[in-house]
Amino acid sequence: MADRRPFPPFGPLRAFDAFGRTRGIRRAAEWLRIDHAVVSRHLRALEKWAGVPLLDRAGGGLTEAGRIYHDRIASALDEIARATEALRAGDLPQLSVWCVPGFAFHWLVRRLGNFRTEFPDIDLLLRPTDARARFWSDGVDADIRYQLDGRPHEPQPGIRQAELARPPVFPVASPEFLRRAGPIRTVGDLLSQPLLAEEDSHEWLTWLARQGVAAPSMIPAARLWHAHLVLASAREGQGVALANPFLLEDDLRNGTLVRVGSPEALFDGIAIGAYTLFIPENSWERPALMRLRSWLIHVADAFQPGGGAQAARAS
Repeated sequence: MADRRPFPPFGPLRAFDAFGRTRGIRRAAEWLRIDHAVVSRHLRALEKWAGVPLLDRAGGGLTEAGRIYHDRIASALDEIARATEALRAGDLPQLSVWCVPGFAFHWLVRRLGNFRTEFPDIDLLLRPTDARARFWSDGVDADIRYQLDGRPHEPQPGIRQAELARPPVFPVASPEFLRRAGPIRTVGDLLSQPLLAEEDSHEWLTWLARQGVAAPSMIPAARLWHAHLVLASAREGQGVALANPFLLEDDLRNGTLVRVGSPEALFDGIAIGAYTLFIPENSWERPALMRLRSWLIHVADAFQPGGGAQAARAS
């Protein structure tokens, strides 16, 4: 007997799925790595095939019928992808995780052995990178970023997030630098010192403002892009860096970097951002990702000063 099930053409179906996930024709084209005009043609072809308007062209999203249809076909396409992944990998769940380099290098990588011991059935690939994951085109399952308070972030439709930790941030320097620099008794004294930063001065300005120090603008002594380069520069005695316990585990223990402040009181650590886990909404309940999410939240919370009792935070 002939197969009479009403399957739509696969090209238009993939274009519609991409549009539903990314909420944009150009973003869908980027995900599929085809021209945006091709995506537009595919979308029109699917609507013509279905005989139902799927795109709300006035509002820029999906019609109610389009939303319901996308919810169903997205799950089906995800299941096809997972089945194919299992076929290729011998049924071993694989996770591709991107991570901001400092967190990956200084904290996460040394704990992955425990993760593999606890979840030997998950094949986890960790990629340290500055770039935020474009889930729809990069084939990424989860992404860990540090989100600085007050800095605008481009919304990612279809992406959920879970806060892993809001660590205290404080200035550190090498003992040799502090011997040369002389007394740094107040937070305001830091403005006369060479301050090391990653991309720009935003983190320092945010931290200083939370300490009650007005600094309308400043130019860092060095901009080094990566957190581990900033800390390496601080170890060499080149200035004062801002960092948190997730980046300083070894340095504080070994004394290669020390907290800055007066002999009577070190400068306060203040949370000015959060390490955050991003996962596509349609994969949020995927068992391997649920295990990773729960493990990360538990381990990160236990590591923080006063941690161990924090509940999972997700939105």
